[in-house]
Amino acid sequence: MESNIHLSSLISQHDDEATRTSTLEGLEEGEVEGETLLIIESEDQASMDLSHDQSGDSLNSDEGDVSWREEQLSYFCDKCQKWIPAILRSDHFLHLLQTDNVQVGSTVMTMLQNILQISSGDLLRIEGKTLHSILNEVVFKLLSTPSPVIRSTATRLLLLMAESHQEILILLRLSACYKGLRSLLNKQEPGTEFSQELRHLIGLLSPKVYQEVEEQKLHQAACLIQAYWKGFQTRKRLKKLPSAVITLQRSFRSKRTKMLLKLSRQKEEEDRRLQLQLQRQRAMRLSRELRLSMLEIVHPGQVEKHNREIEEKSALIIQKHWRGYRERKNFCQQRPSLVEYKAAVTLQRAALKFLAKCRKKKKLFAPWQGLRELTDACRVELKQQVDDYIRRHPGSEVSGVINRELHSQAQERLQHYFMGRALEERAQQHREALTARINTNIEQLMKAPSLKEAEGKEPELFLSRSRPVAAKAKQAHLNTLKHIQAPWWKKLGEEARDEIDIPKDELSIELGTLFIGGTKPP
Repeated sequence: MESNIHLSSLISQHDDEATRTSTLEGLEEGEVEGETLLIIESEDQASMDLSHDQSGDSLNSDEGDVSWREEQLSYFCDKCQKWIPAILRSDHFLHLLQTDNVQVGSTVMTMLQNILQISSGDLLRIEGKTLHSILNEVVFKLLSTPSPVIRSTATRLLLLMAESHQEILILLRLSACYKGLRSLLNKQEPGTEFSQELRHLIGLLSPKVYQEVEEQKLHQAACLIQAYWKGFQTRKRLKKLPSAVITLQRSFRSKRTKMLLKLSRQKEEEDRRLQLQLQRQRAMRLSRELRLSMLEIVHPGQVEKHNREIEEKSALIIQKHWRGYRERKNFCQQRPSLVEYKAAVTLQRAALKFLAKCRKKKKLFAPWQGLRELTDACRVELKQQVDDYIRRHPGSEVSGVINRELHSQAQERLQHYFMGRALEERAQQHREALTARINTNIEQLMKAPSLKEAEGKEPELFLSRSRPVAAKAKQAHLNTLKHIQAPWWKKLGEEARDEIDIPKDELSIELGTLFIGGTKPP
């Protein structure tokens, strides 16, 4: 049995459906040395096909036989697509394509068109030499065959190959083998039935049309990419629609909940305000009723006295608030000037200290310049003055012992003076330190806010490290507390009195006690 079967054996099959079915069932695909072989299951069927292939009369059948063969080839290509690469690589297919018979050549080229329409990618999978042979044969039939049927079929086949595969079109345009193809196609006779396909093929082979085709393909590719991208975006958006709806519902419900909560809080605030107003009115009514009941109990002669006491108390409260407001206003007005004054004093003190230090350094490091030399006239004048003084105040003669005693006394007095001078300097430094501390306390009190506005660390501004100041502050604080805790009837018509005596055990203070200067007026 032969390994390769001539393709014509497939053409010469019987017409009945049973024979075609049995032939297709008897074929299997196999791999032998990289080639796809068509193996026939039955040797009798293979020998019968070979005998049909060897008979030359089967190629010259009538037109009905040709149409039957075309139907057989179309059916074969439709049902046996997996054998198409083996058919294209077969030498028998190339021999059939190269035959001079018009019917056979037309049938084979028609089959090749059907193959390209069914599976166009198989044409590029064959070897380059075989592809060149097929292209050469198709171009030869188009240019050299006098039969219009062969030329028309070859034109359609070549046009289909150029349109289906960009590589074949580039090969026809740029290869040296087909250099004069376009000029030869232009010389073909116009007016034929395939002139439209011929013009289309010539247009594809021209560079301008090729560029237009390339641009059109790029445009189509861009449109396809955009369509895929828009579809992807649309599908993504559609997938997100349920979550978007859920998000909108959640936000709407949360907003509605917040609005209802706000309305309920407003309603509660309004109810609370109305309730407080009613309680206030009820308390005022009860107070007035109690006051009227007390007035009914009081003797008529005491009513006027009671009213006068109430008026005095009201006047005292009004005066207290007015004086406090006036003092606070004056203090706020004077505070910037006081701050400026304290700042000027601080700057002056610092400048004077700096100048004193500079002078002291100059005195310490100044070189000895010596005494100024006296002139002869000055010496004569000074000598004359000394002589006159001695003449007016004659001194008594003193012995050496007395001179030594006087000298020792002078030394003791000088030593006592220098020792006292050091103590005086230390005392002066202590006084300056106390003055600076007092100024610092005053500055802190000036910058400190009111007690109502004081916050976390601001109470530290009211602290003092001086024990006398702290003792005085605590005494003033206790006096103020006792004055505030006293009954109101003791304060009527009260004038400024001496300070209340405080026991000494209550003045036991430590460092860091609250500093409050002065006493609070009644």
